[in-house]
Amino acid sequence: MGQLTIYKSHYRQIFTLGLPLMLGQLGMIMTGFADTFMVGHYSTESLAAASFVNNVMNFMTVLCMGFSYGLTPIVSATNARGKHTEVGGIVKNAVLLNMTFGIGIGLAMLAIYFNVEKMGQPANLIPLIKPYYLVLLASMIPMLFVNTLRQFTDGIADTRLSMWIIIGGNILNIILNYLTIYGNFGFPELGLLGAGLSTLAARIAMAVAYVIVLSQSSKYTEYVQGIKHCHADMGTIATIFGTSWPIAVQMGLETGIFSFASIMIGWLGEIPLAAYQIMLSISTIGFMIYYSLGASMSIKIASYYGAGDIAKIRSCSIAGLHIIMLFAAVACLVFYFLGEPVIRLFTDDTAVIAVALMVIPPLMLYQIGDALQVTYANALRGITDVRPMMLTAIIAYLAVGLPLGYFLGFPCGMGIVGIYLSFAVALLMAGIMFFAKFRIDIMRLQKQ
Repeated sequence: MGQLTIYKSHYRQIFTLGLPLMLGQLGMIMTGFADTFMVGHYSTESLAAASFVNNVMNFMTVLCMGFSYGLTPIVSATNARGKHTEVGGIVKNAVLLNMTFGIGIGLAMLAIYFNVEKMGQPANLIPLIKPYYLVLLASMIPMLFVNTLRQFTDGIADTRLSMWIIIGGNILNIILNYLTIYGNFGFPELGLLGAGLSTLAARIAMAVAYVIVLSQSSKYTEYVQGIKHCHADMGTIATIFGTSWPIAVQMGLETGIFSFASIMIGWLGEIPLAAYQIMLSISTIGFMIYYSLGASMSIKIASYYGAGDIAKIRSCSIAGLHIIMLFAAVACLVFYFLGEPVIRLFTDDTAVIAVALMVIPPLMLYQIGDALQVTYANALRGITDVRPMMLTAIIAYLAVGLPLGYFLGFPCGMGIVGIYLSFAVALLMAGIMFFAKFRIDIMRLQKQ
């Protein structure tokens, strides 16, 4: 009963801090949901092309998002000491670092654009893929800025600002989708390209909204002064980079198995590729809920770590696991009982629906591993032990997940179902390895 009382306190804190993060993340997912829904009803070809581009681009998106996550514990610890102006200086250096990192990754992503014809995708999709790819690539520039400022506001425990900006940007994106995909109210009918242009416009609007709010609200005055008056500092940049790049590699490789899987599924044809986009849109809802709760748990663990309270670090991580596993169970029930009605929201193509339904069992299976790896990846981030995460990602996702997906999908003849089973194995392996490392860290901290 005593332990339950301790956990109840953590449940409340994690959920209170995580709810705005969750709503903001769900807002982002609803944009992807709306894009897939609207494009799917425009044409199956557009849906398949969107699947390829979105899954390849998600690799860059999550890589850059993970890189920005290294800022949060640094901001949280500095802000807890009341050094608000110093936080502003850290944020300015983080913006410079994140923009440089993202633009470098973006230039590398151009190699895929110039070689897309060589990747075995259906020939009729290439004219749809290439312009959509370029527009989404351009939209990453404002998104880099948004990611960094979001980690700043989350780090000072002001999660509501990001929630409202992201929800507002996503509503704008949905409205613009309606106008430009179908050509409503006098707008040109641009199909898939219209969805890309809408995303670009919404991301620019979110970046502008952050600048306006942060510069005009008095609650951010000290932080803004630090941003204005500090200069680029290589020591600060090196500190942020040291925390950021292992997280980026871990999250990038995790997303990479889904991105490279989209290429393999493209070898199976247009119908499996369209089904994959639908199922990925549905499953991402679960992941973003888990990650929002994990991020709030990470913020609490970072504060306990700064205070040297090892007992609360441990109990907070257990409470976080309870909550995230509960949501994973709910997600499985939703997939099982409502999977078909939800799939039918995206497409009327019976062939696509039949393939998507085959994926529901392995999709449910990998929720366990996904919840476990999210919990303990964020627990490790909270105590700033991020370097082992990179090695775990290389082993679980790159060395095991990708080869297993190819083996089950093609030599074993299981197709898209086999590829989804490989996701379950890779995520569970990563979760177990993160858990083991976190336990070792806790024992080490207790001895100090």
